[in-house]
Amino acid sequence: MFKKLALMLALSGVSGQLGATEAAQGREINTLPDVLSFKERVAPINEMVTDRLDNLLPKLMQEADLDMWLVINREYGEDKLFYTLVPQPTFAARRTTLLVFSKQPDGSVERFSVSRYPIGDLYPTVWEGGSKAQQWQRLAEVIAERDPKRIGINISEDWALADGLSVGLHNKLLENLPKKYQKRLVSAEDLVIRWLETRSEKELQVYPTAVTLARGVIAEAFSNKVITPGVTTTDDVAWYLRERFEALQLRPWFQPYVNIQRQGDKVNKNAPFLGEYNRVILPGDIIHTDVGICYLNQCTDTQEMGYVLKLNETDVPKGLKSALKLGNHWQDILTRNFKTGLTGNQILANTIKQSEAENIISSTYTHPLGFVGHAPGPTIGMWDNQGPTPVQGDWKLYPDTVYAIEGNVKMQLPEWNNQWIQIKLEQDAVFDGKSVWYLAGRQTKWHLIR
Repeated sequence: MFKKLALMLALSGVSGQLGATEAAQGREINTLPDVLSFKERVAPINEMVTDRLDNLLPKLMQEADLDMWLVINREYGEDKLFYTLVPQPTFAARRTTLLVFSKQPDGSVERFSVSRYPIGDLYPTVWEGGSKAQQWQRLAEVIAERDPKRIGINISEDWALADGLSVGLHNKLLENLPKKYQKRLVSAEDLVIRWLETRSEKELQVYPTAVTLARGVIAEAFSNKVITPGVTTTDDVAWYLRERFEALQLRPWFQPYVNIQRQGDKVNKNAPFLGEYNRVILPGDIIHTDVGICYLNQCTDTQEMGYVLKLNETDVPKGLKSALKLGNHWQDILTRNFKTGLTGNQILANTIKQSEAENIISSTYTHPLGFVGHAPGPTIGMWDNQGPTPVQGDWKLYPDTVYAIEGNVKMQLPEWNNQWIQIKLEQDAVFDGKSVWYLAGRQTKWHLIR
């Protein structure tokens, strides 16, 4: 199955290797790779899940100093993390599903469930069935048999995705554990964040395809295939994006949106975002979109810019070319400040300092990507807070993590009587521990609509 995925990458001109050339980093997307059917996706997804459980989880449990990790779920009230741990197709936890991960003396991790229903081949059950009370008693028994010193559970005050254990199930756990083991329960927060933010080699082989699909559909939407100036509205384009992704069996994780900046608009330079919605697209307009999809469990978040040519124009105005170039330069300032061990707040401060030294009016609000669009990991600025972000901004940067390189620059456009405009960019990239590489290139040229 991964051979088929590799062929898809080759056909789309996307390399899964991190050492991409600068030309590839700025590549525009002209064609879409094939999309695997739901049936075809099962094998590669399960290969990636198994690989993560076998090779990544032991390292992360050692790093987090946990001897055991409990992921406790109830049907329709599952821990969000549950779906990153189980094979496809899994739609629910089925009654109460208790997953147990126990560190072994050799560093490996034993995994099993205490559940009424099997979960594929990844989690053999150690319970023969019976009442709910017997299920919880059995969990207490297997914990006592292994006698872990530190037992991680998914509770967290600060990280939503590390807080998946419900109050009811937490209480049930405490009711059935001897006090000796109740005292050994600790938050698995660090393990959960590292599990969710770290991308495996297999995942990085397929991630470029997901990003290519997102960028490719934007290129379709920002063309005369979709837009007829004077007729098409921003909502029309937004819904084209949504429905095109749905037709490809790629459900967006948020509703796509499109907005316009137009010469003559009354602009508040100090507003966080420039541009208006619910407008008919006209010649001379700057258009912008934001879309996000998930494919093979890897989520994307992409923003790109387009321009609608006037009747007497054959190319984008020089001022807009300079503006996009400035946006790319801001991206370079940000990504060159990515250093292993720095916090998100430190990266933000360094980026702002350098941008201000170059008189660049910019705003940085970069976030991790992974199993979800807004993934845990170091927050590098927020659109409504260009200062330190407590907790999430204090998280350190680790290798093999993926980010939406997101932010904007503002400048005055000579062709619009020095009206203020904004270049809003968001491109997905991986930090390999030394450098940042865009997973499917980045926008360096304007989408043109005639």
